[in-house]
Amino acid sequence: MTDRRRRSVGFRGRVLGVVAVLLVGGTSLAVVLQRAILLGELANEVEKSLEQERQEIIRLADGRNPLTGDPFGSDVAAIFDTFLSRNVPGEGEVYITLVDGEPYRTTIAPEGVRLDQDVALVEQWAALTEGERGALDTDAGPVRYLAVPLAANGSTAGVFVVANFERQEREEVENFIRTEAIVSGLVMLIALSTAWLLAGRLLRPVREVTDTAQAITETDLSRRIPVESNDEIGRLAATFNDMLDRLDTAFATQRRFVDDAGHELRTPITVVRGHLELLGDDPADRAETVAIVTDELDRMARIVNDLLLLAKAEQPDFITPEPTELSELTAELVMKARTLGDRRWRLAAGDGIVQLDQQRITQAVLNLIRNAVEHTSPGDEISVGSSSDDTTVSLWVADHGPGVPPDDRERVFERFDRGAADPRTEGVGLGLSIVRAVVDGHHGSVEVIETPGGGATFTITLPRSGPARRGSDHT
Repeated sequence: MTDRRRRSVGFRGRVLGVVAVLLVGGTSLAVVLQRAILLGELANEVEKSLEQERQEIIRLADGRNPLTGDPFGSDVAAIFDTFLSRNVPGEGEVYITLVDGEPYRTTIAPEGVRLDQDVALVEQWAALTEGERGALDTDAGPVRYLAVPLAANGSTAGVFVVANFERQEREEVENFIRTEAIVSGLVMLIALSTAWLLAGRLLRPVREVTDTAQAITETDLSRRIPVESNDEIGRLAATFNDMLDRLDTAFATQRRFVDDAGHELRTPITVVRGHLELLGDDPADRAETVAIVTDELDRMARIVNDLLLLAKAEQPDFITPEPTELSELTAELVMKARTLGDRRWRLAAGDGIVQLDQQRITQAVLNLIRNAVEHTSPGDEISVGSSSDDTTVSLWVADHGPGVPPDDRERVFERFDRGAADPRTEGVGLGLSIVRAVVDGHHGSVEVIETPGGGATFTITLPRSGPARRGSDHT
């Protein structure tokens, strides 16, 4: 049991391992790609913001001073004052202005970082004659800037710089990605836990199949797997149960055959052995012994043939129905019956085409006829008849012998049960068992009642359209 559980858990673990690798790999890749996309979008937004500020300062420089109504001209200080009074830096942005190479006005930078106090940087910006984009590493994190020189009288009179400190926005992206990673991890954990439990439930029928198969022995085929669904697993369990049913039937048939054969063959074997052990040299004794042994061997052969027939009755191909003319079948039965005994035979034949296995039905009815002959005397009347309607067909054998007591009318069809047997009979109680096996194979019934005036009437009733196909009631 421990090894089976370990193999089952191992298989489930391997399946869940593959699922976990796919989930973790897919989620990690998604998080990394999302982070790269968000940071790329952040960089684009920063560039757009810087470009917007550059365009605004250029448009303002080409316009008029709102205080005087005259063009700004070379008055870059007035341009910067007007711009700073009209615009508020966005999140993480700072405006820096230079006039004649010196810092003029600046807005408050994040975390107090003053780029306008960096002498080398100011000198670099003051020397510009064309716009410049750049990036810096500062104590407040990475900074992107755009410097725009404003010319007057052919030289650079001032420089407008807009810088963006990306730390805060980057932290927002990182916090979002971190939160998403945590949430994704929790979701994956829940998903894997659920998948683990679900895989265990899905594999439970497989374990039950294994446990049931290992618990089955030749003497115990009673265990079945509960069928709780109609999916592939449910159909597997149902198929396995059907196989067990067939095995159970086969083993039961085998055991019954062995038990019956051992039970019924023991006596004739003992008789044969006893006579052979006492066999002498006297020719008369030898002839008598040979006759007795031959008779016992013949009886053993009949018993074996009957047992083999009963064993075959458990097989799916025991009955092969075909269209049969009822009147012809009945007449043929009476014709064969005449060879079984000197009786007054009466025929009452029905007509019509019916579906049945003519060979098996002939065998069953002849057993009933032989039974009637054994329980009657020469010259007694025995009736053999048939009839049919829209749904059923009946065949019967009626005699005026001693009849069958009411208490014995069910068990006379059991194997080796002869009921209150007539001492004139020589059978071992298999003939009526064969009759029932043939009738059951046709999905019919057989009963015995008292014949009017005394005796027994055995009636076989079968479906007119033949036995239903095996498994026809399954979808």
